[in-house]
This record gives sequence, C-alpha cells and structure tokens, in this order.
Amino acid sequence: MSIQRVVVVGAGTMGNGIAHVAAQHGKSVVLVDVSRDVLERATTTISANLDRQVKKAILSEDDKQAALARIETATDLGAVAGTADLVIEAVPEKAELKYSVLEAVDEAAGPNAILATNTSSISITEIAARTGRPERVIGMHFMNPVPVMQLVEVIRGLATSDETNAAVLRLAEQLGKTPVEVNDYPGFVSNRVLMPMINEAVFALMEGVAEREAIDTVMKLGMNHPLGPLELADLIGLDTCLSILEVLHRELGDDRYRPCPLLRKYVAAGWLGRKSGRGFFEHA
Repeated sequence: MSIQRVVVVGAGTMGNGIAHVAAQHGKSVVLVDVSRDVLERATTTISANLDRQVKKAILSEDDKQAALARIETATDLGAVAGTADLVIEAVPEKAELKYSVLEAVDEAAGPNAILATNTSSISITEIAARTGRPERVIGMHFMNPVPVMQLVEVIRGLATSDETNAAVLRLAEQLGKTPVEVNDYPGFVSNRVLMPMINEAVFALMEGVAEREAIDTVMKLGMNHPLGPLELADLIGLDTCLSILEVLHRELGDDRYRPCPLLRKYVAAGWLGRKSGRGFFEHA
C-alpha cells in the first residue's frame, strides 16, 4: 500500500510537527483541529520551523514553499478523512480522548485507510478494539521535536496486519525517520525507560538532594545527555509526563512508576513546562 495523502488530527506540538515532516517529504497533508486559532498557530509554527531549515541549508526556499503548499487545514474531520490513505491521531495523552477521536476517525475514514495513533504509552490493542478495523490500526510514536528527532516507535496491536505494519515502516523511512518495531506494552520502550528517570529526578528535587540546575548538570555532563531530565520534562510537558506515569503505574502495577507528588503539584498549579511558560524552569 502506498501512502500519499495523510490526515493529522490535532494541531498541537506533535501534530504540527508530523504535518511538517510529511509535507516536507512530498505527502499531501490535511491538519485537522476543532480550533481555527490552534490551526493558525500551527501553520505559523510550521512556517517558522521550515525557515530554520532553510537557514541551515537543509531545504531551499522553493522546497519550503512547496511543503507549505501541500498542507491544508480543516475543522471538519468528516469532510477530509474519507480520501486519506493514513489518518494519524495526535491529540493529548488522555485515554478517553484518544478513544473518542479514533472512533470518530474510524467512522469518517475510507475502508482501506490505516489509522495510526501517536500515543506515547496507551495500549494499541485497546485503541484498535474500539474501531471496526483493528487490523489497520497501529502506533506511530514520533519524538518531540518531530522535525529534528529521527526515531519513530512503530507499535503493532494484537490484530495489526503485516500489510499495515509494512506500509507504516515504509512511510517512516520515506519521512526520513528510523522506525523501530516495538511490542505493545505500557510506555513501549522509550517512555518505559525515560519516565522513571524523569520521575526520579523530580523525587531528588522534592527531597532536597540537589537543586534543579545541579540535577540536570549531573545528567548532562556525567551521562552525556543533551538535556537534563527536568529540562526535558519541561519540553515534553509535565501534564504529559504525569499521564504517561499514571498509565505505567496502573497497567504494570509496580510502585516504581508512582508519580512523584511534586510532579502532581506542578501540574495542578498549571506549571506544565515550556507550553505554559513555567515548569521546573521559567520559560519566556
């Protein structure tokens, strides 16, 4: 199956990044969100990120304009999904929200369309079971920021067909990514390993082991990480980190995944990281 027309549902950080990369690599893209304001911010962000690529000589100005011309926006999923080869859900990491969106996508999309979810922790099998085409449902977990990060975790649900898996692996390679096949377990590989590290860094901060800058410096200079765990949490979004940890804790039943109370407190305060202007660090 050749994937040429892609619909991305959700125009936030991940959704606009996925739309950017798909359009950059020659795919026809429709970016869908219920909010016209969010769509306008998304297209502004995509244009700015393409400008950065032009300045770095990754793209030419003509390439940039061609990519932008391949992106449409819409607020009505039903009007655009019927012609898509692939619909990628990229809404916030809330299980019930993702279930409802995928159910709507299943109803709107053509019978041969593949439905992909950008979930970072939720069971693909459970998502697929809520559709009428579980064999055509798969996980495509892009990393943030999508235009920069090379990895895509490709996660098969219990019913995902070989044809669907092969088509999505090919697409990821066409988008300039390195796909890695991962089994359907909570958090997959990336967040099963990453989130306990971030959570432990938050515990270290809460317990006064070290200040925030010191914790991040230890991991950057001592472990050669490009970002410290607290800075990375701010980039990901503290609400997203909390949601993933809650899935890991609930589904694996192990208290090593219990979210730190300080993380819960920051999320309750609306200190979500870069997107809110404040998390473990202040952001302009």
